[in-house]
Amino acid sequence: MMKKHIFKAAAGVLTALSITLAGCSKFLDVNDNPNQTTEALPSLILPSAQAAIGIVLGNTYQVYGSMWSQYWTQNRSSSQYKSIDQFLLQGSNFDRPWQLLYADGMEDLQLIINQANAEPVKQYAAISMILKAYELQMLTDAFGDIPMKDALQGEQLNLNPHYDAQEVVYDSIFALINRGISLIDAGSEYVPGDEDMIFQGDMDKWEAFGNTLKLRAYLRLSEVNPTKAQAGIATLAGATFLTEDASIKYSSTGGNQNPLYAEMVGLGRTQNLVASETAVNQMKAMNDPRLLAFYQNAAGTTTVNPIPQGDFNTPPSAAYPLSLPSPNTGAAPRSAASALAPVKFISAAESYFLQAEAAARGWLAGDARGLYEDGITASFAAYNVTPGTYITTAVAAFPATGLAAQLKAIITQKYFAMNGNQGFEAWSEWRRTGYPDFFVRSVESSLPVGQFPARFLYPNTELTRNPNFPGAKVVTDKVWWDK
Repeated sequence: MMKKHIFKAAAGVLTALSITLAGCSKFLDVNDNPNQTTEALPSLILPSAQAAIGIVLGNTYQVYGSMWSQYWTQNRSSSQYKSIDQFLLQGSNFDRPWQLLYADGMEDLQLIINQANAEPVKQYAAISMILKAYELQMLTDAFGDIPMKDALQGEQLNLNPHYDAQEVVYDSIFALINRGISLIDAGSEYVPGDEDMIFQGDMDKWEAFGNTLKLRAYLRLSEVNPTKAQAGIATLAGATFLTEDASIKYSSTGGNQNPLYAEMVGLGRTQNLVASETAVNQMKAMNDPRLLAFYQNAAGTTTVNPIPQGDFNTPPSAAYPLSLPSPNTGAAPRSAASALAPVKFISAAESYFLQAEAAARGWLAGDARGLYEDGITASFAAYNVTPGTYITTAVAAFPATGLAAQLKAIITQKYFAMNGNQGFEAWSEWRRTGYPDFFVRSVESSLPVGQFPARFLYPNTELTRNPNFPGAKVVTDKVWWDK
């Protein structure tokens, strides 16, 4: 049967969204309400929503997550990200990602979901439900309670949506994934084509993505409600999971570039982020062959030179040039290759590590050791690095016994695999599990000793326009599942 691809518009939509990175007023206009909807073709809306998510995930979430995961820190010769290393934040820091995720991402997805009963739209709707669940997790994991039930109501517009508790949001995440997967029909004659920038309409891969996302979400409950987590994961028995990265791939063409790279180049900022000692020294101690996949050798040297986390007030020294992130991360504005760095929604490595943890806990059938090693192997393969004997060395080998030791190994290796590409997820997993356990206090931290950032702040746009805003938070206030 010939598949009917309604429209192919991914490149054009990516261009249209990416050129706004330097500060288009559309994304900051408080009158552009995240609950308002209009009608458009799903083949046009889907790539627009995917691109919006990619911009936030690959830029704001990536920078905050990678600095708070201590992969990167502020360069000594510049100043853009000092407040992030100091944890001196304002709500306005998060106006833009909030607006992009609601008004340019979730609103578009909801438009497609509203048409789910139309056969030509059904596969688009399946993808949209799964991606809406993904967005809800992005929002609630960062901010805690968020507007959900009162938001995105189309003609029944609610300009002042109430906030839903994070536990309720998670229930909706599971329900959306289940509903989306139930609509998937890989044999349908109406499937997306290239306008699906993640899987090009491969619905089998979308089913695996949905299952992997569900596994991630249930494991997020491991410390706050392990009974619910275990029961939910039991429903995934026999499910397929991702075996390749779910990502948006970019090009060197202006407007189609990695969003972090595009913003840095567009704003003329060339060296704000540098390697942090926290991650680099751990990788060096383990003789990790991926070091040069995540960082560059310092200029004029054959070594990766990091600095302590937050040590940006030490004067720069020509005698000690610093290492920038690798072009593989999108955070190397001096390298054109950085424009091509993908934004990873879920990586193959993460998929295997999630399964390894569930198996180690006895919540999912499988060989925890084998899945752990598959996760490491997938990370090496993603960067064309040969692992050699890394997996079998004493520092990386999977512990034979002891759940605590096995969980520490799994999450720590997941941390290394997420370096420079899944910073927000690495930070979220650290909040959930406490691993890795080698984070240090930022040199310029404004927080009391022993305290670290635990959330994003609610945006100023909510404080100023929504009377149902639940009240300001501080950066150390934990979200619901962070125990």
